[in-house]
Amino acid sequence: MTEILTNPVFTTWDPNFSLWSNTLITLYMTAGTMLLSTLVGVPLGVALFETSRSPHGLTRWFNRVVGFAVNVGRSFPFIILIIALIPVTRFVVGRVTGPNAAMFALTISAIPFLARLIEINLQEVAAGKIEAVRMMGATRFQVIRQVLLPEALPGIIGSLTTTAIAVIGYTAMAGAVGGKGLGDLAIRMGYQSYDNVVMIATVVVLVLIVIALQSAGTALARAVDHRAVSR
Repeated sequence: MTEILTNPVFTTWDPNFSLWSNTLITLYMTAGTMLLSTLVGVPLGVALFETSRSPHGLTRWFNRVVGFAVNVGRSFPFIILIIALIPVTRFVVGRVTGPNAAMFALTISAIPFLARLIEINLQEVAAGKIEAVRMMGATRFQVIRQVLLPEALPGIIGSLTTTAIAVIGYTAMAGAVGGKGLGDLAIRMGYQSYDNVVMIATVVVLVLIVIALQSAGTALARAVDHRAVSR
């Protein structure tokens, strides 16, 4: 036990060896990715939902083109996507390794995933509520802001939670190409150095992060679900 506790992975804050530093790097990449993905993915999901029901030909073509791009983005395995994006990452971020470079690829991967989930959340809103508000003279923007997003909010929170958990898994894969974080630590200090203590420690930390994130997401979704409150 003393040998385990004196392992450098527990006793230093050096990013090359420390479990704690790499845990913070993983959380940084996840938080940054989710912020950027939410800013783009939620409006994109709303646009997919709104344009799917439009009677106008041009709008429906927009829906087909964007929907196709979203499907293509979701079909890429992340490890292939991060390698394919290396030239773009170098152009945008200025380097291809490190947390910020990994965050760029993580965001590109998470946006289509989140957008499709948001579209599905909005499809679950009762059509009668939307029609009732429209008959009262509400504009399309008012319907989105006052009916669609509030009614779908518990599902949207669930989708954000699911996306964040997927991003945590992707950060581990990003470690295989120099993305830093717990995945990088597990590969370098655990797998390549044959150190089972590091491997087990990184897995335990990742599991704890996912459990904490899921619990917080579930509690928040219940707190904003007026149907659960009324039952």
